[in-house]
Amino acid sequence: MSSSEHNVADLLNRGCDCAVTDLPKLRERLDTTLEPAQSIIESHPHLFSEIPVFLDSAHVSEMQRIIAAFEATRHLSTYQEAVLSEACGVLPISPPTLGVFMGFDFHITPAGPKLIEVNTNAGGAFLNIAARDAQRACCPAVDNYIAAQPSAAQLEDEIVAMFRREWTLARGAAPLRTIAIVDVEPHRQFLYPEFQLAQKLFEARGIRAHITDPSELELADDCIRVRGERIDLVYNRLTDFYFDEPSSRALRLAYQRDLAVITPHPHAHALYADKRNLSLLSNAAALETLGMPQEVAKVLVGGIPSTREAAGCAETWWRDRKEWFFKPRSGYGSRGTYRGDKLSRRVFAEVVKGEYVAQLLTPPSERWRSTATGKEVFKVDVRCYVYAGTIQLMAARLYQGQTTNFRTAGGGFAPIYIIGRDGDGNAKMEVCA
Repeated sequence: MSSSEHNVADLLNRGCDCAVTDLPKLRERLDTTLEPAQSIIESHPHLFSEIPVFLDSAHVSEMQRIIAAFEATRHLSTYQEAVLSEACGVLPISPPTLGVFMGFDFHITPAGPKLIEVNTNAGGAFLNIAARDAQRACCPAVDNYIAAQPSAAQLEDEIVAMFRREWTLARGAAPLRTIAIVDVEPHRQFLYPEFQLAQKLFEARGIRAHITDPSELELADDCIRVRGERIDLVYNRLTDFYFDEPSSRALRLAYQRDLAVITPHPHAHALYADKRNLSLLSNAAALETLGMPQEVAKVLVGGIPSTREAAGCAETWWRDRKEWFFKPRSGYGSRGTYRGDKLSRRVFAEVVKGEYVAQLLTPPSERWRSTATGKEVFKVDVRCYVYAGTIQLMAARLYQGQTTNFRTAGGGFAPIYIIGRDGDGNAKMEVCA
């Protein structure tokens, strides 16, 4: 990537004040589509940002390379043995499905994109697709860019095709008739509007869809049911990743007995999203031991910040804590995460008991915008929604503070515009699908 190409995206992120997402239009559409108990602006005032984030095309290509290298590793038998050996008893089952909505989260640094986390039930895809048709042009370049992007309807087609492929991998030519979208007390979940969007999309394509708590699943001899209706496929949004909770008992048994197709599933979480995996994938010597091809190992070690299990050597960890970011190995949604320089002695004592990993502190990039009182600065997290090792959709999350939280005025999900180069070397916007 040339320095001038990098500077174009960087300059736009620091100087472009255009509002490209029509928030009133988007909120009106969601309120009309979802018929919520209260307006989306009241329940989720900071869910969407109106400003875009700019990425250079070389960074996008590098993110895809890192994802492809991760996917290649996931198929190595030596890697599978290493990461599955400590997983729970539900995992001897190895389903043929791949897992929908893998979330690969990146920070864009001066040295390029760094993969900071992988999630198996990444939220936000349906919401970002809904926002696609609320983007408006602010100049001819943006007008042409928006016109060249896949529409919301095209992206919805891809999403439904992904679920149908999961079904086909497990059940062949049998028709997919019913889906259960499962989470604990779904009506209370922050992203419940997304569950509603998913339900409406499935039903518009001829697939019955239920939004349900796992405790509502009923076991039968050859299937599971919700409110008396047979369920073919479970779209799993639980953060009980291995179905350990009592409320997940029916789902656990359904998984073990293959009574329904479950996606994403515990096997996928163990292979992709257990944060201890990053300590293996960021370690060149460990990758060599696994028999990893050198070129793949180089991509992973260069693209994943050094990650270690935070156990033992308490005084050493305390001395060096400011260089690290601490995450619970089975955590999600930034819960229980700590910058080392923010740790108290009390919290630190819990961190080094062995349930945390430490990742080399990798500050995110920034998005600036002008206000009446000066420049306002947001941190940027880039999420790639991935299926079968390929990026389907990208979105940025803008926030202030320590972690993404959708509580920052002006922050939230933001569209990504990609800056590339034409044949004459001039900067141009490329399509982000």
